[in-house]
Amino acid sequence: MRSPGPDQLGGALRDLLEPVVSGAGFEIDDIDVRTAGRRHAVKVVVDRPESDGDDDGVGLDAIAGLSRAAAETLDAHEHLIEGSYTLEVTSPGVDRPLTRPRHWRRARLRLAAIRLRGGEEIEARIGTAGENGVQVAVTGKKPALRELTYAEVEHAQVQVEFRPPPKAEVALLDPTRPDPTDTSEEGS
Repeated sequence: MRSPGPDQLGGALRDLLEPVVSGAGFEIDDIDVRTAGRRHAVKVVVDRPESDGDDDGVGLDAIAGLSRAAAETLDAHEHLIEGSYTLEVTSPGVDRPLTRPRHWRRARLRLAAIRLRGGEEIEARIGTAGENGVQVAVTGKKPALRELTYAEVEHAQVQVEFRPPPKAEVALLDPTRPDPTDTSEEGS
């Protein structure tokens, strides 16, 4: 009997592990299966559900617990993976590409490097993201709003920042957001 390819195996593993992960209060963001001969590397990326409102990510204790639970589940269904395998359960991390609308929503007001189909590359701050596209503030001396459809985006990735975002960019995307650096007391 031939074992399933990585895509088929990834789908079967997602179906198997989804109840384990959701039962712990998380969701599967991605499953990546790589095969070399009879060895498999299974990487399960988990995240908090978008609806829980907590953007603190997934803690190490939760990752450890999910890893144990996933390993037990896979061991109980060893027929799915022919040969030996390594299992890695992880959270998305800062270098996750923005590939789904919820990724964009979670990265609101963060800086991103965006490559568009056709080759144009922009650096922009992420604004409101819908199901079909996102509003961004393209960086520069005079930030400018731009609407992008997800179909236009070839690749996008959040950039690590060590300084607060420029006020002009944030004001374009969220004019009601108070300035965290403003220490004046109104009405005093």
